[in-house]
Amino acid sequence: MQRVIDEIRHVGLYSLVLQDVEKVAGKENPSEEEVAEILEKHPEILRDYMQTTVEYNLSNIHLRDIDLQKMAPECREKAERINANLALLREIEKYTLDFEQSSTLVLIFSVEFFVLFSVQYFIVLMDLKEYQWYIYGFFALSIVAAWLYAKKERAKYERNNALYQRKYEETLQLIEELEKEGCLRKEELYIESSDEHI
Repeated sequence: MQRVIDEIRHVGLYSLVLQDVEKVAGKENPSEEEVAEILEKHPEILRDYMQTTVEYNLSNIHLRDIDLQKMAPECREKAERINANLALLREIEKYTLDFEQSSTLVLIFSVEFFVLFSVQYFIVLMDLKEYQWYIYGFFALSIVAAWLYAKKERAKYERNNALYQRKYEETLQLIEELEKEGCLRKEELYIESSDEHI
């Protein structure tokens, strides 16, 4: 959470999130403690931070993989599962975004806009009025195809988001187990800052 607070306060990428924090705080440049309290009381602001991170192809997973070479043999199996889960989480993290605000939906609308523009081009500029019903029919089919594709993608987002939540919880539990067993310290896995944000 310390990294999140620092990035909200100091990294320009999160200036809109900082503005929301400042609005709630009622002042500019709130302290770390005030930001932490606001994030706790207003989880929607934390979600905005996470969404911004993923939209810019960065990761909200602030844990590094476990160095298996340094791990005791009896702890390796769980450590390998944690590393595998972290890799999966990073891979499917983009599905944690709201589908309605995803680039996939923007792409679908962009393609449909291009098809609509093309329909008008063929009918009006190329004087193909005698074929206009065929052209409009093609446009109608493209709308149906776009709708079916969007429905399929929405289901994919929902499925992968559910998988993400399950693997996230499982990973946290495995880390706690390894910490209780004395195999690692959770703090050693934290990635305190990211060069990608600088």
